[in-house]
Amino acid sequence: MLGRFLRIFDRFVESNLRIVLRVPDLSGLPGRIERIELRRNRLRVQGQIAAPHIGLRLGAITSWTHPQAGPGADAGRFRFDLPYEPGPAALIVPRGNEEATIVLPKVSRLLMARARAALLIQFLWALLWLLPAIWRWKQRGDLRARQRVKEAIGLSVPAVAGELPTDLFADASPEGGQAAGSVVIVMPIFNALDLLDESLRRVETHTDLDWHLVLIEDGSSDPRVRPFLRDWAAVRARVTLLENTRNLGFVASVNRGFDWVRCHAPERPVILLNSDVFVPPGWASRLVAPLAAEDVASVTPMANDAEILSVPAMGRRSDLPEGAVDRIDALARQLAPERATAELPTGIGFCMAIAPEFLARLPHFDPAFGRGYGEETDWCQRAAAHGGRHLGIATLFVEHRGGASFGSAEKARLLAKNHAEICRRYPRYDAAIQQFLANDRLHAARFALALAYAGACQGAPFQIWLAHAQGGGVEQYLSERIAAEIAAGRRLAVLRVGLQHRWQIELHGPEGVMRARSDDTPLMIRLLSAAERRHVIYACGVGDPDALSLPGILTELAAGQKLEIEIHDYFPISPSYTLLCAEGRYRGVPVAGGALADDPAHQGETGLAEWQSTWGRAIATADQVTVFSQATREIVLQVWPKMQGKIVLRPHEMSGRLAALGSFAVPSGGAAPVIGVLGNIGAHKGAEVVAALSADLARQGSRLVVIGTLDPRYSLAPPSSVHGAYRLADLPRLMARYGISAWLIPSIWPETFSYTTHEALATGLPVACFDLGAQAEAVRAAGAQGVVLPLPEGQGSIDLSPLLARIEPMRDAA
Repeated sequence: MLGRFLRIFDRFVESNLRIVLRVPDLSGLPGRIERIELRRNRLRVQGQIAAPHIGLRLGAITSWTHPQAGPGADAGRFRFDLPYEPGPAALIVPRGNEEATIVLPKVSRLLMARARAALLIQFLWALLWLLPAIWRWKQRGDLRARQRVKEAIGLSVPAVAGELPTDLFADASPEGGQAAGSVVIVMPIFNALDLLDESLRRVETHTDLDWHLVLIEDGSSDPRVRPFLRDWAAVRARVTLLENTRNLGFVASVNRGFDWVRCHAPERPVILLNSDVFVPPGWASRLVAPLAAEDVASVTPMANDAEILSVPAMGRRSDLPEGAVDRIDALARQLAPERATAELPTGIGFCMAIAPEFLARLPHFDPAFGRGYGEETDWCQRAAAHGGRHLGIATLFVEHRGGASFGSAEKARLLAKNHAEICRRYPRYDAAIQQFLANDRLHAARFALALAYAGACQGAPFQIWLAHAQGGGVEQYLSERIAAEIAAGRRLAVLRVGLQHRWQIELHGPEGVMRARSDDTPLMIRLLSAAERRHVIYACGVGDPDALSLPGILTELAAGQKLEIEIHDYFPISPSYTLLCAEGRYRGVPVAGGALADDPAHQGETGLAEWQSTWGRAIATADQVTVFSQATREIVLQVWPKMQGKIVLRPHEMSGRLAALGSFAVPSGGAAPVIGVLGNIGAHKGAEVVAALSADLARQGSRLVVIGTLDPRYSLAPPSSVHGAYRLADLPRLMARYGISAWLIPSIWPETFSYTTHEALATGLPVACFDLGAQAEAVRAAGAQGVVLPLPEGQGSIDLSPLLARIEPMRDAA
């Protein structure tokens, strides 16, 4: 028990250790070391030097890098990030025809002991706090509790995800028809003729209040603008056209419009609207509704280019295809106002409703802001001094094609100049903006609109993946698929199960990742179904607390759309997703009514027949069932033989991934071979096999090295060892460091695809595995390099002689 505790603590140390070392002086050399630290079992050294290359020697191996080239402050920057190994470390720097050696500080035993002691206190406190979650994990098999424990002790990184309120949507969508009330819309115009026809048409057809439009033509340099506006206004009684005799700029034009309102309709709310804004149906009533509160001075909607009210990401402009604004706003108008309204540091003038009471007190924007940008912020700060509040609403989404009048370069210049003036006048303004950015009070509503944005703004169907949160090969594969979609300019959603909330929804796009969490299944389905064209892809549901409901949820999410089920493990076949029986052995494929149907591991809470029937209905509904090896295809067909026509075999593309490995030199012969085991080795990956084999090898004067991690329930007999977490690019160094002679893939379940098998084969060393699944399929295809072994029964010894016999011939060939 104590040994297991210490092994868990070692994992905790590996994930949380951080030691910052003293930086030595590069005396006599043109450069400096900026930082040296040991973190997460990796040595990181960074600095700057004027040299064509620089090396870091760890033990007997030196790694080289080229400092950053080119002019500028970053010229000569270098960074090493290598697996740590105890012992001397030094930087190697060329100096003329020689090399200078700069010895780096050692991580002494005392320093390491102090760091571990500090972490031990954290570890013990965390375990005490986590006792209820540990009990649920161990006694009930609660994988959500397992995830909570792993996150709390630093074995996995918790993702920041805002909670979605269950009442995010209104009980009923607002009814159509003309709303009560009236508004005056003030629209300054300078150039941008190509947008005017659509912008004005939308105001005319989509404004659901009694309205009057005041156009201020500001001396456009385009001679076509004024005649167009005259013709348009002449046949519309609701429109007043004011013409500036010369270009006065945005602020003066707005003030002229405000003056018209004061003279002709001082009691009406005013909507300041840019000519490059496209409004959706029923927009005006939603925008002015919050002005009913006496202390609300302004209201601003969300848009694709709206600074702190931008969707999908704050502060970033995103263009919309034609018609997308209406599809996004269709979801916006369903949001509950109380969940989609937040107080702002300032209103934003591209589309801003202003209360008549506050406009009467502050009838003009300050002319000091010239042609524009910052004037509405100044007005809002003055209104706040009079007790006015400024609200942002997500119940309305408009399209803003910003910069159409001034151009991006001119806009940037005006923004910088006028922002400096705002900061001078209102020293606390920037802090208020930063606080809003750090604590997005509209996160849930913004997330909902971002999902609608993703579904409306790409030509291909919106991909929705259902996946677990346990890492491994599925996560590697999914990461590659996500990267490919983003590279193609598309967004996609990942629906995670097995976390502390039933659902974590991730929206991946060029801006990064947005996350939200919820236990409300109907809410989740409603959000994701907002995309008209969807491609729902099941990857893995292991860890979900109600896994038998997943097939129905997938079918509902994909209603009328494409549903694809990928077989990354055997969860659709059995609750024992590795197909291991209750004794932890592979006995064959469990089929309802077959010999293995009554095995407790395959029963769950429902029985194997109901499990396979429920998942079988989803598979029958699916457009495609994707498998990644022929071995998996054969297993699936044993359970559902009628699905043969739906199964598509698509092996993972490995060439790009394995290219990072480079070329390997086969180690020269030594006193005894060293068997490498690659990956994170749990029970189903052969931890029991590895532990037993280490004892056999010790008696033979040999050893094995796990490059990866080993389930803390198991231990290795010395001199075998566990390296810990690794990166694929580290393999050449680690092979040389440990003198790996051959690889063993000890997995005892029929894998659907084995990344580590392909990685091991890419090294050129002999690779052995058991006669199971995709791993045996890959090893057989490798010819003389591969060795397929019979699956051992129980803890019986493994005969490695066929693998050892391959080592010397391959060394000779190398």
